[in-house]
Amino acid sequence: MTKKIEKINLKEVRPLIREAVREDYGKGDVTSELFKKDNTLIKAEVVAREGIIVCGTVLIKEILKFYDLKLKVKVNIKDGEKAYSGDSIATMTGPFCSMLSAERVVLNFMQRLSGIATTTRKYVDEIKSTNAKLYDTRKTIPGWRNLEKYAVRCGGGFNHRFGLYDAILIKDNHIAQLENNLKSGLEKIIKKVKKLKNIKFVEIEVDNLEQLKNILNIKGIEIILLDNMAPDLLKKAIKIKEKYCKNKKLLLEASGGINLKNIKNIAKTGVDRISSGAITHSAISVDIGLDRKLIKI
Repeated sequence: MTKKIEKINLKEVRPLIREAVREDYGKGDVTSELFKKDNTLIKAEVVAREGIIVCGTVLIKEILKFYDLKLKVKVNIKDGEKAYSGDSIATMTGPFCSMLSAERVVLNFMQRLSGIATTTRKYVDEIKSTNAKLYDTRKTIPGWRNLEKYAVRCGGGFNHRFGLYDAILIKDNHIAQLENNLKSGLEKIIKKVKKLKNIKFVEIEVDNLEQLKNILNIKGIEIILLDNMAPDLLKKAIKIKEKYCKNKKLLLEASGGINLKNIKNIAKTGVDRISSGAITHSAISVDIGLDRKLIKI
């Protein structure tokens, strides 16, 4: 992929790593402790056992610090790059027992994040012949949002809002409160947005074409989310925008029920954005293992 991947803030995810180590290591690895007398320095490979998009190598060094400062890692395939079955993603060196203790936590992070990156790439590849961009949602595992959204970026996707705090997304339940005053109600609310700081965008969700027509030219709206609309309705929505919208920068986003089987047809309608929760909440962990050849170093 040519898209530059925004780096992850390791400081923000360090508490999650610490908790993962605590729940697994507890008061100590009682099994590996039995082998302490043979705690020689060894080399091992983090190996892809299927074709994947790699994600999580930036965490390996951070994880190893919690076990033994003598543990080192050399990354062979960077996050966002493809690995084939049998490829060495990273080389770990250090004390035998410490490496055994750290193995599972390293692999848990790598398998989950690479699974999301791999799934995301499949979706991105489906729509690469169109102008649509793939976005994630807030459907992430609690505590893992920073990491999962990073994995989406590694897979070639884009991040929607990170939480409820950084963008305006007025959904159907909000709109229901406006009752019959949709346009005037939204205009008043959007005026209030101007007073807020660090807001990435203003987006409004609509369920039907009538709602779309009513809000199409409200100043301040940057994205309109077309919720659960079939391709034929999406095409009509685009025609309405082309015919009646004065704001040429307004973007249309399709969302709801997006999967690998239908995303290409949805993208072909001409929407600018497609958001899918499936790339995170339904992603399957990939097969990555630690190949310990026990080569003394």
